[in-house]
Amino acid sequence: MTSTDHPAVAKFTVALLEAGLTESAAGIRILDDEVRTAAAAANALDIEVGAIANSLIFRATYGEEVEPLLVLTSGAHRADTRQVASIVGADRIDKADPAFVKENTGQAIGGVAPSGHPQRIRTLVDNHLATYTVVWAAAGHPKSVYPTTFEQLVALTGGTAADVRSVEDDS
Repeated sequence: MTSTDHPAVAKFTVALLEAGLTESAAGIRILDDEVRTAAAAANALDIEVGAIANSLIFRATYGEEVEPLLVLTSGAHRADTRQVASIVGADRIDKADPAFVKENTGQAIGGVAPSGHPQRIRTLVDNHLATYTVVWAAAGHPKSVYPTTFEQLVALTGGTAADVRSVEDDS
């Protein structure tokens, strides 16, 4: 992939434009290689890993119901699934497999954008991302990224700002 013509990237670009985020849409970059981890993305962009907004899709279980949950977390740490479950009132939070991610986002793991999904996904946005003036997130494909801000991520996703950092990362 060498352009923003990929269907998932194009759909995400439309979502950005509809949200009035024209600068973010214009800032989408197609990288030479896939960047499926925060460390790889930070290296490719020559920025701190904490300024990468990881898009983590989880299976949130509420009784007999399972729903997707998107957690946009700083690449500087892991998300604490017990904390996340408490925040959203889920009985449990489990890692989603690639098929669940694709079904609910239309995008592949490593390239999940904050929006542009078939339906709106409940989203938590890591408060730690607010410490960066610019953060970078996936734009629908593992080779695509775009610049944004913490405030724009919350607004674009209709998400909830939350402290999702694992306490193990503080030691």
